[in-house]
Amino acid sequence: MLHLYGIPNCDSVKKAVQFLHRNKIPFRFHNFKEEGLSKQKIAAWCVAVPVEKILNKKSTAWKLLSAVELEKAGTLPGAIALMSKYTNLVKRPVAEKPGIILTGFNETDYSKHFQHG
Repeated sequence: MLHLYGIPNCDSVKKAVQFLHRNKIPFRFHNFKEEGLSKQKIAAWCVAVPVEKILNKKSTAWKLLSAVELEKAGTLPGAIALMSKYTNLVKRPVAEKPGIILTGFNETDYSKHFQHG
Protein backbone atom coordinates (compact mmCIF):
# COMPACT_ATOMS: atom_id res chain seq x y z
CA MET A 1 0.00 0.00 0.00
CA LEU A 2 1.04 3.56 -0.69
CA HIS A 3 1.89 5.71 2.32
CA LEU A 4 1.74 9.47 1.99
CA TYR A 5 3.67 11.47 4.58
CA GLY A 6 3.06 15.16 5.17
CA ILE A 7 0.83 17.67 6.88
CA PRO A 8 -2.77 18.25 5.80
CA ASN A 9 -2.55 22.02 5.32
CA CYS A 10 0.42 21.88 2.90
CA ASP A 11 -0.59 22.79 -0.67
CA SER A 12 1.62 20.09 -2.24
CA VAL A 13 0.17 17.48 0.09
CA LYS A 14 -3.37 18.62 -0.80
CA LYS A 15 -2.58 18.23 -4.51
CA ALA A 16 -1.18 14.74 -3.94
CA VAL A 17 -4.23 13.70 -1.90
CA GLN A 18 -6.59 15.08 -4.57
CA PHE A 19 -4.70 13.19 -7.28
CA LEU A 20 -4.83 9.93 -5.32
CA HIS A 21 -8.56 10.30 -4.58
CA ARG A 22 -9.38 11.32 -8.16
CA ASN A 23 -7.54 8.27 -9.50
CA LYS A 24 -8.95 5.92 -6.84
CA ILE A 25 -5.49 5.00 -5.58
CA PRO A 26 -5.68 3.65 -2.02
CA PHE A 27 -3.24 5.16 0.44
CA ARG A 28 -2.61 5.70 4.12
CA PHE A 29 -1.92 9.28 5.19
CA HIS A 30 0.68 9.85 7.89
CA ASN A 31 0.41 13.31 9.42
CA PHE A 32 3.91 13.74 10.77
CA LYS A 33 2.95 16.81 12.80
CA GLU A 34 0.62 14.60 14.87
CA GLU A 35 2.19 11.16 14.46
CA GLY A 36 5.84 12.22 14.38
CA LEU A 37 8.59 11.06 12.09
CA SER A 38 11.34 8.78 13.35
CA LYS A 39 15.02 9.12 12.59
CA GLN A 40 14.88 5.54 11.30
CA LYS A 41 12.19 6.40 8.72
CA ILE A 42 14.07 9.50 7.54
CA ALA A 43 17.33 7.52 7.37
CA ALA A 44 15.62 4.83 5.27
CA TRP A 45 14.41 7.49 2.84
CA CYS A 46 17.92 8.95 2.67
CA VAL A 47 19.32 5.54 1.75
CA ALA A 48 16.79 5.21 -1.09
CA VAL A 49 17.03 8.76 -2.46
CA PRO A 50 19.63 11.50 -2.06
CA VAL A 51 19.24 13.55 1.10
CA GLU A 52 18.98 16.64 -1.12
CA LYS A 53 15.58 15.37 -2.27
CA ILE A 54 14.35 14.94 1.32
CA LEU A 55 15.84 18.02 3.02
CA ASN A 56 13.86 21.11 2.03
CA LYS A 57 16.34 23.98 1.95
CA LYS A 58 13.66 26.33 0.57
CA SER A 59 11.50 26.03 3.68
CA THR A 60 11.00 28.74 6.26
CA ALA A 61 12.29 26.26 8.85
CA TRP A 62 15.60 26.06 6.97
CA LYS A 63 15.97 29.82 6.98
CA LEU A 64 15.45 29.90 10.76
CA LEU A 65 18.22 27.41 11.56
CA SER A 66 21.22 28.61 13.52
CA ALA A 67 24.72 28.56 12.04
CA VAL A 68 25.53 25.50 14.18
CA GLU A 69 22.43 23.68 12.89
CA LEU A 70 23.23 24.59 9.29
CA GLU A 71 26.69 23.14 9.77
CA LYS A 72 25.15 19.93 11.18
CA ALA A 73 22.94 19.67 8.10
CA GLY A 74 26.11 19.21 6.05
CA THR A 75 26.44 15.62 7.25
CA LEU A 76 23.93 12.86 6.69
CA PRO A 77 23.51 12.04 10.41
CA GLY A 78 23.15 15.75 11.17
CA ALA A 79 20.58 16.29 8.42
CA ILE A 80 18.57 13.27 9.63
CA ALA A 81 18.65 14.53 13.23
CA LEU A 82 17.49 18.00 12.15
CA MET A 83 14.65 16.62 10.01
CA SER A 84 13.42 14.46 12.86
CA LYS A 85 13.54 17.44 15.22
CA TYR A 86 12.07 19.95 12.76
CA THR A 87 9.72 18.00 10.50
CA ASN A 88 9.08 21.14 8.41
CA LEU A 89 12.53 20.51 6.95
CA VAL A 90 11.17 17.42 5.17
CA LYS A 91 10.11 18.10 1.59
CA ARG A 92 6.41 17.35 1.40
CA PRO A 93 4.78 15.11 0.62
CA VAL A 94 6.83 11.95 0.74
CA ALA A 95 5.05 9.14 -1.10
CA GLU A 96 6.32 5.69 -0.23
CA LYS A 97 5.45 2.36 -1.79
CA PRO A 98 7.73 -0.70 -1.83
CA GLY A 99 10.61 0.19 -4.13
CA ILE A 100 9.43 3.77 -4.73
CA ILE A 101 9.94 7.00 -2.81
CA LEU A 102 8.88 10.33 -4.29
CA THR A 103 9.27 13.73 -2.66
CA GLY A 104 7.12 16.72 -3.47
CA PHE A 105 4.16 16.38 -5.81
CA ASN A 106 4.60 15.93 -9.53
CA GLU A 107 1.51 14.64 -11.33
CA THR A 108 3.56 12.99 -14.10
CA ASP A 109 5.64 11.05 -11.56
CA TYR A 110 2.56 10.02 -9.57
CA SER A 111 0.83 8.84 -12.76
CA LYS A 112 3.89 6.83 -13.79
CA HIS A 113 4.48 5.16 -10.43
CA PHE A 114 1.09 4.80 -8.78
CA GLN A 115 -1.75 4.59 -11.30
CA HIS A 116 -1.19 1.04 -12.43
CA GLY A 117 -1.10 -0.87 -9.19
